[in-house]
Amino acid sequence: MNTIGYIFRLTTFGESHGAAIGGVIDGCPSQLKLDFDFIDKELDRRKTAQTSTASQRKEPDRIEWLSGLLDGVTLGTPIAFMVRNEDCKPADYEALKDVYRPSHADFTYEQKYGLRDWRGGGRASARTTLPIVVAGAIAKQILKGKGIQIVAEVTEMGDAEQAKNEGDTVGGIVECRIISAPAGLGEPMFGKFSAELAHALFSLPAVKGFEIGDGFALAKMKGSEANDTFINKAGRITTPTNHSGGIQGGISNGNDIVFRVAFKPIPSIAKPQKTVNRAGDPCEIAIEGRHDVCALPRAVVLVEALAAMVTVDMERLAR
Repeated sequence: MNTIGYIFRLTTFGESHGAAIGGVIDGCPSQLKLDFDFIDKELDRRKTAQTSTASQRKEPDRIEWLSGLLDGVTLGTPIAFMVRNEDCKPADYEALKDVYRPSHADFTYEQKYGLRDWRGGGRASARTTLPIVVAGAIAKQILKGKGIQIVAEVTEMGDAEQAKNEGDTVGGIVECRIISAPAGLGEPMFGKFSAELAHALFSLPAVKGFEIGDGFALAKMKGSEANDTFINKAGRITTPTNHSGGIQGGISNGNDIVFRVAFKPIPSIAKPQKTVNRAGDPCEIAIEGRHDVCALPRAVVLVEALAAMVTVDMERLAR
């Protein structure tokens, strides 16, 4: 499955150190005049080498639009695009080609496919999330015309500078808010808005947790504490609290949709770690090269992008 979405669909391709990363967006409505400056700015938000704790891989990330547009306006046909990889250093990974890095996808990919692209993690690399930002930026422009806004921020993160000095990494939490989504979006059983969000967000590397509204804290509450009671506010039925995170029965209730995503620490650390090689022999590795100390600063735009794509799908399915 390299495709996500029902009506607004994104298929991605490419590996970390391959020729290019790209995607095909299907189901984008016609006659949408794209704001290319906005798309470029969104890509800049996930770009590497912007802080001392980010990967120092320097990619210009110039988009080549291949189809689906005429004079910057969408045709309603598939939008194909790609970004060429220009700062590849596969030699940095040569020593790791026969070693399974702890908590990476090296072992699992090899078990599934019989081989793996060891150059920077190949398809499992965070580099492959770039097309999500492009599709998300287009989805945001669709939602803007409907008055819906997506905003995310880091709410919890370890000390990245300290971790870097120690040859280690840290994780944290990103909170996202879908503002002004109308009531009635989402399907009642297996297409719940919350379920589709969780499915999308778990597609990101390093994501290990998802909760909506008060999430796991609800398990410690009584029903009288957790319920969102209804009120009539200036002729509009709403709730004074939002413990449900804007979704009840899998369908949006008109409140802001609020969810949080937990990211584990990046597994590439400079500290020595014990592992095994492909032959099963014990060995020790210390991973050098260009790696993020924490995924969160660059992941915020990815969380927003996937939330936007899911919201576009939910809105169009509701018609």
